[in-house]
Formats: sequence, structure tokens, C-alpha cells
Amino acid sequence: MKKLGYVLLGGVAVVVLLSNLAPMIALGLSLLIMYYAYKGFLKTESKFTKVICAVIGVIAMFASASNLPAILGVVAIYVLYVVYKNWNKPSKKVEESADPFTNFEKEWNELKGNL
Repeated sequence: MKKLGYVLLGGVAVVVLLSNLAPMIALGLSLLIMYYAYKGFLKTESKFTKVICAVIGVIAMFASASNLPAILGVVAIYVLYVVYKNWNKPSKKVEESADPFTNFEKEWNELKGNL
């Protein structure tokens, strides 16, 4: 039953990832352009080049803001990673006896450090 949940969660994450793939690429490119515009702005001494770099940076910032829903694609990648890591993890089963004395002995040994 746990695997079925992982399959469903992974399937939804894949659909979200594929639907946000183009905005994710556009977001990456606009952030890259904005980064190089910022670096060019800091490097140059010319006022004209600073203005050009600032204009390019502002345009790239608006392009990045318009592709902000691509963050859902990044979340989908993280969900796929978590599903992949937990796929073969054994489930924790509590094996407790109904006898209260065996549970007491087990707890007492843990407290004493004998286990």
C-alpha cells in the first residue's frame, strides 16, 4: 500500500515537472542573463554601459518574475527525489508483545543499558 502512494505521488510530481519544464528553462535563462548583467554593471566604468547593463538586468528581472510559477517544477523535482530515496526503505513495524511483563523487562534493560 505504501508503494502505491509513492507511485501516485511520483506520477503527480512527474506531470507537474513536465508541465513546468519550459518555464523552468526560461527562469534559468533569465536568471543567468540577470547575473551577467549585474556582473557587467559592476565591472564597467562607462556610464553608458552601466545604463545598458541596468536596463538588461531590469528586463531579465521582469522575465524572471513572470516565470516564478516554475518554482513548482523545482518542488516536483524535490518530491521525486524524496520518493526515490524512500522507495526501498523498510517500513517500521512495531513488534510489541501483549504481555506487560516482557515490555517492562525490555524497557528496564534499555534503561540499564544492557540491550
